[in-house]
Amino acid sequence: MRAAEGSSGRDAVRLAVVVGALGVVFGDIGTSPIYTMQTVFNPSDPHPVPVNVENVYGVVSLVFWSVMIIVTATYVLLAMRADNDGEGGIMALITLLRRWSAQRGKRAAAVLAGVGIFGASLFFGDSMITPAISVLSAVEGLKVVDESFDSLVVPITAVIIVLLFLVQKRGTAAVGRVFGPVMIAWFTVVGVFGVIGIAGHPEILKALSPTYAVGFLAGHFGIAFFALAAIVLAVTGAEALYADMGHFGRRAITRGWLALVLPACTLSYLGQGALILDDPANISSPFFLLVPGWGRLPMVLLATAATVIASQAVITGAFSVAAQASQLGYLPRLRITHTSETERGQIYVPWVNWLLMVSVLTLVFAFRTSAALAFAFGMAVTGTITTTTLLFFYVARAKWGTPRWVLGTGATVLLVVDGLFLAANLTKLVHGAWLPLLIGLTMFTVMTTWQKGRQIVTAERARREGSLREFIDDLREGRKPTRQVAGTAVFLNRGKETTPLAMRANVDHNHVRHEHVVIMSIETDPVPRVPADQRIVVDDLGYGDDGITHVTARFGYMETPDVPAALARLDPTTTESRPDTESASYFLSKIELQLDEAPTMARWRKRLFIATSHIAPDAAETFALPRDNTVVMGSHIQV
Repeated sequence: MRAAEGSSGRDAVRLAVVVGALGVVFGDIGTSPIYTMQTVFNPSDPHPVPVNVENVYGVVSLVFWSVMIIVTATYVLLAMRADNDGEGGIMALITLLRRWSAQRGKRAAAVLAGVGIFGASLFFGDSMITPAISVLSAVEGLKVVDESFDSLVVPITAVIIVLLFLVQKRGTAAVGRVFGPVMIAWFTVVGVFGVIGIAGHPEILKALSPTYAVGFLAGHFGIAFFALAAIVLAVTGAEALYADMGHFGRRAITRGWLALVLPACTLSYLGQGALILDDPANISSPFFLLVPGWGRLPMVLLATAATVIASQAVITGAFSVAAQASQLGYLPRLRITHTSETERGQIYVPWVNWLLMVSVLTLVFAFRTSAALAFAFGMAVTGTITTTTLLFFYVARAKWGTPRWVLGTGATVLLVVDGLFLAANLTKLVHGAWLPLLIGLTMFTVMTTWQKGRQIVTAERARREGSLREFIDDLREGRKPTRQVAGTAVFLNRGKETTPLAMRANVDHNHVRHEHVVIMSIETDPVPRVPADQRIVVDDLGYGDDGITHVTARFGYMETPDVPAALARLDPTTTESRPDTESASYFLSKIELQLDEAPTMARWRKRLFIATSHIAPDAAETFALPRDNTVVMGSHIQV
């Protein structure tokens, strides 16, 4: 009986996770049917696709097989198996690359990591463009209902986007619980109207055969090649599936995709193809025209809700990518809020949230229509997908030792497909594809500049800090004459290998040291909360009578690192003497960056590095230090 109850309980939890994933992960790719087909046959396209039976069958077949190859094969079946402790996305692949570069070719790994950083930079462009084009395309459905609504499209879109970003702080799980049932309704309705469209022209089902896709490419390559720039819109959101894996896990995403999302989207594309065959005039908005007149306004409202959720997929993906980039040293330390007790990957990053909101609103007011953004969208998607494919096959060889001939065959097929899409989108460079490249190049420059500057500063800081053991030996042997003062000093430090700069400055310049000295390091464990009896780890640093102790405070990812509260739990029997945590003074080592003429980086990159450093949150606030008892001691480092 209990076993049955436990099994049903686990099933309920799994179902809840899948519903949550539907409400967050699949919005982007699940709303692609709104704009993909109308973009392919858009008569104002610089390379339009003529509407005839052969072309419609070829386009629908290409759409279906592109989704199968890129989303199902590349991402769901392959890439999502390469995770970094449950986290997915390009940054997770870069982490794995760096982990194995010591055993394998460092140069190849470094080059691929650079390519990966550019791919991650393009994903930030995708995160800005997706909310703009998705919500615009849905609200534009109002024009199908009544042309007089045209002037309201942009203002309504802007209001929806602002509201979307305002609710992000409530957390992915909460958003997913609300959005999940909406997306289930969305995919059900989309599939039903797709079936209705197919019923009017059932021969369209023949387009499921790959022979139509291959025949269209081979027989009408000039048309099919340029059509790929719009067909790629059918796979937008593929990278978001992977980047959001840490939020819900691989199984929930795989089940949701295969059981509901893929069938519903396929039926919609087939239904739209059937509609266009029956009446070529329907190319202006085949998705909404599949719906009878009485149902179009409700469909616009449902589509608007679904595209808001589409935006959610890439926003949460951007949170994950930014957090991983910060951990890898490509961005400064960011303020990250964990929003789930059960899923470590469910996070909220305020700085990224507000940057995205401003960027998305700028795109909406600048471009004003989804058609104007379509070509920009495709470029961001194809660049990111190609990068992920490249990195995955390198990781597959390093992680699983897959035979080279197997990897070579798979990589050739997938990279040829990705390469065709990438080349087709490059032909749209002057028509908007420059935008994601510009965003990607900007983010790439910021991240690589931060990484380089951080290496310079870390090396110089380590040189100045010196060995902590040697420093303590010097104090003990009197080589650093100091006067001992009463009280407790707490110095925050990255570890116990080097000396806190603030402590060294106190001794070298003020010639004083406190009676009790605690050097404290903070560690975040991959669990929601650390039990109180496991919070503190004490090390006397070799001497049990000098009053200097190193303390490691361990916190779970859901906990706010509260240094005073952790110190209050110190056991006097494990320390040389009980520090007075009530009146302790907390010392922070603050680095002031200054421009130097040294040829380490170009001057403009040095300025960019210094400007980026201001993103990092205040350390005193991060570690809950009492302001009145906190002393910040600065040190100048030139870059």
